Amino acid sequence: MGLLTEFKEFLYEYKVIPLAIAFIMGLASTALIKSFVDNIVMPIITPFVPGGAWRTATLEIGPIVISWGAFLGELIYFIIIAFVVFIIAKKVLKEEKVSKK
Repeated sequence: MGLLTEFKEFLYEYKVIPLAIAFIMGLASTALIKSFVDNIVMPIITPFVPGGAWRTATLEIGPIVISWGAFLGELIYFIIIAFVVFIIAKKVLKEEKVSKK
C-alpha cells in the first residue's frame, strides 16, 4: 500500500488532476477556436484573397512558392488563442497587470 499512498501524494502535491483537466479543456477550446477561424473569420477574409481560396493562396517568386494563405489562417488562430489565454490569465490574477518577465 505504500506505493499507492506515495502515488496519491504525488498526484496531489504536483496538482496532476487539475493539470489534466486544464489540458482536456484546452484541447476542446482549440477545436472550437479552430472552427471559429475556419468557418467564420476566414470566409470574411476570403473575398480579399486573390482567387478567393485562402487555404491555397500562394506567392510565387521565381522557383520559390510561398503558401501564405494557410499561414494567415494559422496566424489568426494563434492570435485568438493568445488573446483568450491573456483574458483568462487577467481574470485569474484578479485584474492585476500581467507583466513581462
